[in-house]
Order: sequence, then structure tokens, then C-alpha cells
Amino acid sequence: MPTSEKEEIVLRGIAASPGVVHGPAFLFLQKELEIPSYEVSQENQGYELARFEQAILETRMQISAIRNEIAEELGDEEAQIFDAHLLVLDDKALLEETVLEVQNSGLNIEYCVHQVITRYLEAFSSIDDDYIKERVTDIRDVSRRLLRNLMGYADFSFKKLAQGRIIVSEDLTPSETACLDKGTVLAFVTDEGSRTSHTTIMARSIEVPAVVGLHDITQRVHSDDTILVDGYEGLVILNPTDERLHRYGQIKLEREHLQQIFQREASLPAETIDGHSIVLMSNIEGNEPPDQITRYGAQGVGLFRTESIFLRDQSFPGEEAQFKVYRHYVEELSPQPVIIRTLDLGGDKSGFGDYFPDNESNPFMGFRAIRFCLKHTDVFKDQLRAILRSSSYGKVKIMFPMISGLPELLAALGVLEEAKQELLSRGQAFDPHIRIGSMIEIPSAAYTADLLAEHCHFFSIGTNDLIQYMLAVDRVNDRIAHLYEPNHPAVIRMIKAVIDAGHKKGIPVGICGEMAGDPLYAPLLIGLGADDLSIAPVCLPEIKYLLRKVHKSEAEQLAAKVIEFGDSKTIFETLRKFYLDHVNQVNPNVS
Repeated sequence: MPTSEKEEIVLRGIAASPGVVHGPAFLFLQKELEIPSYEVSQENQGYELARFEQAILETRMQISAIRNEIAEELGDEEAQIFDAHLLVLDDKALLEETVLEVQNSGLNIEYCVHQVITRYLEAFSSIDDDYIKERVTDIRDVSRRLLRNLMGYADFSFKKLAQGRIIVSEDLTPSETACLDKGTVLAFVTDEGSRTSHTTIMARSIEVPAVVGLHDITQRVHSDDTILVDGYEGLVILNPTDERLHRYGQIKLEREHLQQIFQREASLPAETIDGHSIVLMSNIEGNEPPDQITRYGAQGVGLFRTESIFLRDQSFPGEEAQFKVYRHYVEELSPQPVIIRTLDLGGDKSGFGDYFPDNESNPFMGFRAIRFCLKHTDVFKDQLRAILRSSSYGKVKIMFPMISGLPELLAALGVLEEAKQELLSRGQAFDPHIRIGSMIEIPSAAYTADLLAEHCHFFSIGTNDLIQYMLAVDRVNDRIAHLYEPNHPAVIRMIKAVIDAGHKKGIPVGICGEMAGDPLYAPLLIGLGADDLSIAPVCLPEIKYLLRKVHKSEAEQLAAKVIEFGDSKTIFETLRKFYLDHVNQVNPNVS
């Protein structure tokens, strides 16, 4: 049926990543497999076992292909995890037990495989041994693939998606987002999510438009339906009319023209009208080409979210594989600095089997980030050695996430010292004077910033987590997204207090959360005294353009005024008026 003959439906969600596109939908649902259970006659049991053998063969071929691809891209060391997966398929006891299950139960092979695997996982999960826990992860991964093959489900990859599709899903995990290919995925829209979830942060980083928090988009859309995505305003239009498409074509041209205006000043100095210099840096995920960072005028990398390297393959890459990635960015961006944040898995960035509890009621406040690293020092030291080695090729700084107080910081510094000693014993070079910083994203760290500053060379305020912990608002829960307020008086006062504490101890304080990339808040942060802002690359030109139209004294007056207000609404209206006064003459669509 032609688009114009269908009813147009306009849905409003959360603007997660900018851009305007339209195209056919691809419905991507990730619900757990429902394992069928039915009786099989004795004469048909041979057929069931033949299906089992065929599925094992298919699974082995798939895993071998993945192993070869990883070995070619990252090296044989990183591919060895799939050798363990292949061994699961050769486990004689597991195979024999499955055959017996079919013979004794008289049920279908899918159900029998599921039952046997479940017993193995339950038995192994009760054993407190790291090696056994790794085997549990291997068995779980292989069993899922084996069951999908038995049930006729194709192994899906976004890389195999037909070109020019818009992903429609309940939600996307960060690892799935990490695999998005800009060549095939136009945009994505989801039922769940928020503007500060790691998934949407990654979408902005790879410049894929996105709208999230639509609640029921998966119930309204079928694959190949035509939809229009407005990632600026958070709108999704199902079955857009020709008139709507024409109007959005004009809006897209206007947006592109505005971006061209911003981009023309991207190479100019980041400074206010009265000559106050501001360091503007990029937040990156580790899959952006380095020239994208420099093209937008970044003065280095202020936040390298290294967990993206882990999420893409759902594995823990070794020291050598990580070193190659870090060295690539450090060399390409030299002499600009690259601030590498150590692993921040957990929260909305898990997916590593038994390394993370499946039943954490509040994973954002649970086993994540520095807590995970201090527990698994083997993983932590692999990363620290890789970062240290990369420091021989340019200007590198190390930053620890989710520090809650001085004991954690000192423990992390202790592990870092061990990593340095190990490299010295190997005779491998690194910068012995490498600068160390702490993320300030937990209220306890903010309140003890003066103590932390004694052991740091810099601070970086992670506003995404700081806001959620201060306001007790889960930032990825779309039902309470309206309560997540960067303009809350407590948030602004806390940021000011941390900046003052850092400056009193003589260390610079930057902002690397999403607040820094929002044109409403960037002037305020500069007025509060922030030394640098680290932003998604695509947002840099607009922020630089805006700050070049502002006097430092104006920003300071704005901050002094706002910090006295007692309600979020007044603060927001004041910031919006300041923004409109400085950019409305350039952007006629802002109102």
C-alpha cells in the first residue's frame, strides 16, 4: 500500500541522538527463546538425535568462522576464547547425557538440550572458582547458539542488515549499539531508554539518529513500514504523508545549513569574546575514526569509554589487543592528550555472564566500574599495562570511574603501581610521570573532593551518574525521566563545590557528562569555573560556536544568578533565555 494511503501517526519520545531520516523499519525483538516441549515416539528418536548432530555441526562451523575473523582482526590471543566454546561442543559427558535425556524422557531434542544445560549451569554456578565460572559463561553462550540452530533461528548480525533500515526495538544493549553499522542502519527507535543511557550516548558518538522512550513503538510498527525519525525533537512519524516528508526535507536542509555555520568555526580557537580560553575535548567509544575527532575541532580526548571495546565482542580483550587500540588513538591524535577511563562495566553496560550478578535489584549502585576492577585485578592490570604502554606514543592520562572515596582511589593507585613494576621488569617503556585523575560522579566523592585532590592531577565531573545519585533518579528509567534534572539547584551547587575544591588544591576540573554537550548548560559550566568540557564529537561545533559568542563575565554572572535560585523551573527558564539571546539570530527554528 502506498505511504500516502496509510494513516499517519505521530509519536513523541526522548530525543537521544540528532538527525532526521526516513526509511523502512526493521523490527528487532530480543525476547528470550521459548523452548518447546512435546513427546517423541521411540521410532522418531533417531531423527531427533540426527537433528542434534546437525545443529552441533552448524554451531561448530559458526564458532570457527567467528574465531577466524577475530584472529585476523585482533590476533590469535583474543580468538582463544572461542577455542573454549568449541571444546564445549566436544564435551563427551554433556553429549552423552543429552542422548540419554532424549531416550529416557521421550521428549524433543530442544527441550532435552535445555534441561541438560540447565543442570550443568546450576551445578557449576555454585562452585566459587574463577576457572569454573569462565566455563559457565562458555557453556551458556554455546548453548544459546546451539538452541537457536535447533529451532531454525538464524544467527543475526546488524552487519547483515539490508542497507537503509531503521531499527525498531524494545531496547538495544550497549553491545548491540556498538555493532551498529552506519552504512546499513539509518537510525534506531526504542520502547525504553533515556537520553543518558550508555546506548544513546554511543548512538551520538557514532552519529546515528535515535529516539528512545516511545513505550509501545514495537507494537505499532511492522518490518518494512515507512517511518520518519526526528532525533532533534524526539518525534517518530509512522506512515508519513508526502507533505510531511517534504516539510522535513526543508527542516533537514535548515539543520544542515546551521551545522555548516557551526562547522566553519570548528577550527577557530575555543575562547570567549573577551579571550578566555576553554579546552573542548571529545568523548569517544573507541570505534570512531581519529579524523572525526579532529574534524570537529576537538583538543584531544577527554573521555575514552574503554568498555565499548569489551562490549563489542562480549569478552575481555587481553593486554596486547587493548594496547593496539589505545596506541592507535594516541599516535593519531598526538600531541593532543587522550584521557583513558578505566573499565566501567556494570549498570546498563553488563552482559558478561557470571562476572556480574544477574539478580542485582539496582545494578547502577551495585557491582560495577572500579568495584569490579578491584575485585578482578587480572582484568584491571591487563588494561592498566596496555594504557601505560600506549603512553610512550603520545600524551596519555588515566582516569578512574565511580570512585566513592579515598580508600578506593588509593587501592586503584596501588594496582597501577603494580602494573608499572611489571612493565619495568619486562623492560617495556611507558611514561613514568603519567597524569592520574578521578571521576567525580558519586556524592561521597564530591563531598571528599579535597581529600581526593591530594592524590590526583585532575578531576572530571561525570554529570550523568552524579545527577542520578543525587536525585535518586534511575537515569535509564523512562517512567521517571522527567525527574532527571541537570537544572536542579542541588546539582549546580554540587558542581560548583567540586570545581572550587579542585582549584583550591591546584588541579583542573573538567566536565565530561552530557551536560557539557548541551548548549543550554555549557555557558553555565564555564561560568561555574570548569576548565574543560568533553563532548560527543558531533556536538562540539555548536558548543564552540556558542561559547565564542559569550563573554566570560556574562557566563560568570549567569552562574552567580542561577546558583541563588531555589527551583529547577526558574533555573531552566533563565538558561534558556540566555541561550536564545545568543543564538536565536542564527537559528530561526529555536523558540
